[in-house]
Amino acid sequence: MRRHWTLAALLAVLALIVAACGGGGTASTTSTTAGSGGETTTTAAESPGGSDLAPVGLIIAQGGLGDESYNDLAYSGLVRAGEATGLEVRPVEAADIVAEGEQVLRRAADAGFGLLIDLEFSHAEMLAQLAKEYPDTKFAFVNLPVEGDNIRSIVFKEHEGSFLAGMLAAMVTSDANNPKTNPEKIIGVIGGTKSAGIDKFIVGFIQGAKHVDPEVEVLVSYTNDFGDAAKGRDAAMAMFDQGADVVYQVAGGAGLGVLSAAAERGHYAIGVDSDQDGLQPGHVLTSMVKWVDRGVEQVVEEYAKGSFAGGTVLELGLAEDGVGLTDFKHTKAEIPQEFLDRIEEARRAIISGEITVWDVVADGYPDFFPES
Repeated sequence: MRRHWTLAALLAVLALIVAACGGGGTASTTSTTAGSGGETTTTAAESPGGSDLAPVGLIIAQGGLGDESYNDLAYSGLVRAGEATGLEVRPVEAADIVAEGEQVLRRAADAGFGLLIDLEFSHAEMLAQLAKEYPDTKFAFVNLPVEGDNIRSIVFKEHEGSFLAGMLAAMVTSDANNPKTNPEKIIGVIGGTKSAGIDKFIVGFIQGAKHVDPEVEVLVSYTNDFGDAAKGRDAAMAMFDQGADVVYQVAGGAGLGVLSAAAERGHYAIGVDSDQDGLQPGHVLTSMVKWVDRGVEQVVEEYAKGSFAGGTVLELGLAEDGVGLTDFKHTKAEIPQEFLDRIEEARRAIISGEITVWDVVADGYPDFFPES
């Protein structure tokens, strides 16, 4: 059942739900959509347990739920955390989460959430300021360290996992025995937007490819959209036309078009954020998984236990199993064992510090990054 509430009505209902949870009833998983029109849509589904803590909200990033990537994986972690702790949890979406970001955050904070986890990269600066106005609300921000006594940052080392993806792409594009590749040593990477958060993946990918073969050409483009799969498909087709045979997508829902383009053209794509290998079996070489669900679960559990550590950063990289490649379920027979061995050697070298992967968020842009 779907109900449309004004903000005032939502606040009243939320108070009743919190009271019910405190009375030992069932917690619920709800979906809240807050937009500039002042309406909120709420859908409830039961989950076991009970808690007297205020609900947890998850601010959904560009591309929305249904992207089969970053947002969906984070939401799966939220649901599991709600089931494990008995807390009420709900995703919060907006038609334009970038333009409406401050409104959405304020409405959510005013609605009585005890913990708000924000997935939208563009909100970093505004959250740092807004959190000061809501000292009794706990916030978590994914992808960037944001200062604030009531903010817990969750930072992933996407550049490390992307380095391994770049290595694999560079080796596969040079494999003359693979019927899905061509003679040109050209690969590509497509980002959703030109931003440090996306370029963190791209730079790591380029560095990994050049680590294998400095002569490999890496094409770079952006869809400027995280939801339109047609734009991802068009961008990938353009790269395949230029000679690429492996294309890494870092574009959320738009990236699903990259995967379909690879299948259409008989080449490879590399998925991102979640395990996308099965979306186009045999044509998704691997996926660079960012286990954002694990980060979400951890901060929700901290909140539930009273150990939420505001003002600190949770870092998740290869060493913490926060990022990494999939197990090549549909493509392992097409990848020589020596390639897999070399990737494993590099993974261990990155963890030990023998290989340092460039992080554009911390270190700025390197000279090898192409102007786009």
